[in-house]
Amino acid sequence: MTRVGFIGLGVMGSRMARRLLEAGFNVTVYNRTTEKAVPLVNLGARQAATVAELAGEADIICTCLSMPDDVIEVYTGEGGVLSAAHPGTICLDFTTVGPKTSRFVARRADEHGVAYLDAPVSGGPEGAEQGALTIMVGGAKEAWERVRPLLRVLGKTVEYLGESGAGSAAKAINQYLVAVHSVAAAEAMVAGVAYGLHAGKLYRLLKESYGDSRMLRRHMEQFVLPRRFTPGGAVKYVHKDVRLANELMDEIGLGRRLGIQAEEAFAAAIAAGLADLDMAAVIQPLEQRVGVVVEETE
Repeated sequence: MTRVGFIGLGVMGSRMARRLLEAGFNVTVYNRTTEKAVPLVNLGARQAATVAELAGEADIICTCLSMPDDVIEVYTGEGGVLSAAHPGTICLDFTTVGPKTSRFVARRADEHGVAYLDAPVSGGPEGAEQGALTIMVGGAKEAWERVRPLLRVLGKTVEYLGESGAGSAAKAINQYLVAVHSVAAAEAMVAGVAYGLHAGKLYRLLKESYGDSRMLRRHMEQFVLPRRFTPGGAVKYVHKDVRLANELMDEIGLGRRLGIQAEEAFAAAIAAGLADLDMAAVIQPLEQRVGVVVEETE
């Protein structure tokens, strides 16, 4: 049986590891906060004491971390994945990082005879629970072919996009749209309420019109109108993602763009103390600026 190691048991990782357990994979897990592993251990996972212990026992190593620096440390740092993984191991990194980070880790992995695929995901906690994620894969095609059965357990739409960094580039572009659409929806709803329109009625009109978007629906229905901002995807992570996307846009020479304004809007939300709230909370500094609250009222 394929031995799978899973590192990073946050909102997304814990749900993805659970899917693999339920599909019958032999799963070992590791998380810095050890308590997060307990529900998975209760379902049959084995808990490793260190990253190196997990890496030395796995045929496929999955990582779902927070930041690019976390990925570099977990893979290339002392006691990291590459210090212990045996040649022929395949690493699947589900973290949202920039293409530069993915290519760097892939080169280091290749030096150890290990395959590294950047495989960032989209679809949120609901998609992770249902095995309905979108997974964007870059790296060696032979490794991709070997892990397709595992990825099909986690994702509904799984695409191989090319060499190392291709998956991360696609995810950055996706997150660019997430951030821009989020800010545009927030600005539109704040403007409508400031003008005197009923928030609920305005939203219901917009979602039936050409102004509709998935982010408008997500934010208004789940978070803004009911005024519940428990994440989901936190403000700080979307800020990180749109910053990476803007770096990609700079590389290709795209000048003035909406992504810069979106990055600034998410930075303002972080400065306002909203970093750990859902990304929909990017609306709150805008509400405060004009003195309104976008909420469902009678």
